Amino acid sequence: MKPVWIVDDDQSIRWVLEKALTRENIPHRSFTNPNDVLDALEKETPEVLISDIRMPRGNGLDLLQQVKISNPNLPVIIMTAYSDLDSAVSSFQGGAFEYLTKPFDIQKAVELIQRAVSEGLRNKTGSKDHASWRKDVPEIIGQAPAMQEIFRAIGRLAQSNATVLIRGESGTGKELIAHALYKHSARSKGPFVTLNTTAIPQDLLEAELFGNERAQFGNTKGLKRGALDQAEGGTLFLDEIGELPFELQTRLLRVLTDGHFYRAEGTESIRANVRVIAATHHQLEARVAAGLFREDLLHRLNVIQLRLPALRERAEDIPALARHFMLACANGLNIEPKRLADEVLKEMSLMSFPGNVRQLENLCHWLTVMSPANIISLSDLPAETLADAAALSAVTDIEAPSSVGHGQRANRDEWDIALGRLAMKMLQDGDKSVFDTLTLRFEKAVLKAALEVTRGRRVEAAQRLGIGRNTITRKLQELDLND
Repeated sequence: MKPVWIVDDDQSIRWVLEKALTRENIPHRSFTNPNDVLDALEKETPEVLISDIRMPRGNGLDLLQQVKISNPNLPVIIMTAYSDLDSAVSSFQGGAFEYLTKPFDIQKAVELIQRAVSEGLRNKTGSKDHASWRKDVPEIIGQAPAMQEIFRAIGRLAQSNATVLIRGESGTGKELIAHALYKHSARSKGPFVTLNTTAIPQDLLEAELFGNERAQFGNTKGLKRGALDQAEGGTLFLDEIGELPFELQTRLLRVLTDGHFYRAEGTESIRANVRVIAATHHQLEARVAAGLFREDLLHRLNVIQLRLPALRERAEDIPALARHFMLACANGLNIEPKRLADEVLKEMSLMSFPGNVRQLENLCHWLTVMSPANIISLSDLPAETLADAAALSAVTDIEAPSSVGHGQRANRDEWDIALGRLAMKMLQDGDKSVFDTLTLRFEKAVLKAALEVTRGRRVEAAQRLGIGRNTITRKLQELDLND
């Protein structure tokens, strides 16, 4: 077996990987910079190459590109502590086998290396145009594991024309993900057209989507090009696809099935060269069951599904997002950016944000405009934001019930009241996923408590909760609590 090569200027990373590979009897060789690797490649090739991205004497992505020219079948694993979307996409487009975010679990890293060695797989080589890789502000901010999975998916889909369905609550950034899929696709030189089905009156939606052969323009009639025409050769993003009228669903199904459509009042079948990306905050399966959405259209749309996490599910991203929005708002107003105090960032990380990223952005804009201080403190936050945080704290921080019956009852009443207040606040904010959101948080809290009491013993936790082993296994997987 050929050795595994490790390329990283960080001695501690090299040492950890060397020790782990030695334990697994995997031969290895280490380098501190890409130039030495390129010199060594003239004489021999490794089994697997593991490379950091940012090094003082070279760039791992440049190394990846050069390696793939001479050794296209060599599995390359890219490591980075700067896990932004552009790095992930660039890694996969360059042909990386996998993208490993620091700090990583060493056992999972070893398993990944073993898989690379045994399978010898690599992703399709994508664009090598380094000028298109942004090196300033990340396109999408997301260090949370759920967002890293989204980044990986975008990278893997870079050369695919498959239809994609993006699911997620309102305000999670579905259009941003759709645009990233377009930008990093083979259709990036074509148009990107967005059509929000809820923003257009239903009697005009047909013409907006499919066009009209004899549309009325004042006293004259003429051809109106619809979104399908406008997106020719590019990507059509259908936002809130769950609201599309039933009669138009049938026509869209044909486009996805055979690629043809008719304009309103038209008789000629038109070929559509368009990639469709759709998004929804609805549970489309429930709408299918209610007879509001075609099941066959759901299957056509759901070729590739991406689920965007709610902001409360990736609270670790809130400080970085908040700083980004504060800077962006200041730049837009051409003023000096204001800084968020650590206590404010901590408080924001504990908020529920039912409006998700959009609500956080609005809050940052409010603070930029309304706060007189250059350093934002807790007292500068709007009253309703503090009220939301207090309600959330009341739900999550209630003490464990007393062993005395009266104490138990009092604490349960307090919990019920706090939960009711939070639900009321979410309903007043127009959140349409109150039931699902609070149910999800309840299940997570109860399962975490049960596993803590039983020290992680799932069978015992299931028995104490009065549920079956299969149920707790499924719930832990659904709620991403397996760790």
